[in-house]
Amino acid sequence: QVAAARAVQQARQGCANAFLDLAGLRQHCRLSTEDQQWLEKACERLALSLRAAHRLLKVARTLADLEQAPGITRAHLAEALQYRPAATT
Repeated sequence: QVAAARAVQQARQGCANAFLDLAGLRQHCRLSTEDQQWLEKACERLALSLRAAHRLLKVARTLADLEQAPGITRAHLAEALQYRPAATT
């Protein structure tokens, strides 16, 4: 399953999702308007940086690839949020 997801990533963009630049994120990690707004609210609520939001999108894209889904859904975003490391205080 992982090998198939990596092959999809290589075929789609020529690199693994982890190595996507900003232009690659915009092209390959598109969200519906509703999901974009949901992600923005989640990032505000959790005080996530733009860099953290980009990492979250890359993880969500990988989760979609593992499921062989054509696009990122809110379920992928929510699961990616769960994988964030716990904040230390």
